[in-house]
Amino acid sequence: MAKVLIIGAGPAGVSAALYAKRGGAEVTVISGGVELSGLLRAEKIENYYGFAEGISGAELYAKGIAGARGLGVEFVDEELLDLGYNDDFTGFKAVTKAGTITADSVIVATGAARQTLQVPGLQEFTGKGVSYCAICDAFFYRGKNVGVIGAGEYALHEAQTLLPHAAQVVLLTNGEQPAVTPPPEITVHAGKITALQGAERLSQVEFADGSSLPLDGVFVALGTAGSTAIAKKLGVQLAGSNIKVDEHMATNVPGLFAAGDCTGGLLQIAKAVYQGAEAGLAAVRYLRGKKK
Repeated sequence: MAKVLIIGAGPAGVSAALYAKRGGAEVTVISGGVELSGLLRAEKIENYYGFAEGISGAELYAKGIAGARGLGVEFVDEELLDLGYNDDFTGFKAVTKAGTITADSVIVATGAARQTLQVPGLQEFTGKGVSYCAICDAFFYRGKNVGVIGAGEYALHEAQTLLPHAAQVVLLTNGEQPAVTPPPEITVHAGKITALQGAERLSQVEFADGSSLPLDGVFVALGTAGSTAIAKKLGVQLAGSNIKVDEHMATNVPGLFAAGDCTGGLLQIAKAVYQGAEAGLAAVRYLRGKKK
């Protein structure tokens, strides 16, 4: 059976992995460290089936992964930097710092959409100088000056994607110490961002010290690649910031499924586990149909 790649190791992702593996697929989960699961922030869970005395989120998270490992599911503890189509558009490829992983089907289980930067101008200039996908929009900034908001591997990856197109790329860390070392071609500006400004389009970024930086475009790449960023890169339909799925957790992109909090609705473990199971089974059915 072909490979199923799952992004996220929370209840939805691990449930999907269990069902896809038992369905005969080769399964790899990008766990991306602890940040991809909100379960780890739960001190005690008392309303989940089978745990009368309650259980901590961290313990339930660990038990889920241990069970999947026991079935032979592979876990890659790396941050997802990019997800796209393979060269002949017959499958998908995920980029991590450790390398590229190819798959015939993907299940997105990254949890709820991450908070974006809360500064004046961000919403107003979205699509008018503010973007969330470097590979999608780099072409529009040929020979122009752009910034990437973020301080980690994801932000650096987006900045490097822009380098061949833009005249200048600035990493805007928004007051944070960069967790990466950019190449010399990428300038780092550590000022705290207070506003994005412009007339019809974005024209500059303003900082807390009163200074400003003229820019033609800004790409938001805070934290790790969340569900909304992944969806936009692949042309997946959204409902607000949630990924749209059908009753079998399928998106509008063939072979791409989503489960858990990233689909919206009830943000509970029970719902995530159900959707993960459905997505895992649906991915196996998709692969079988593709093989014929």
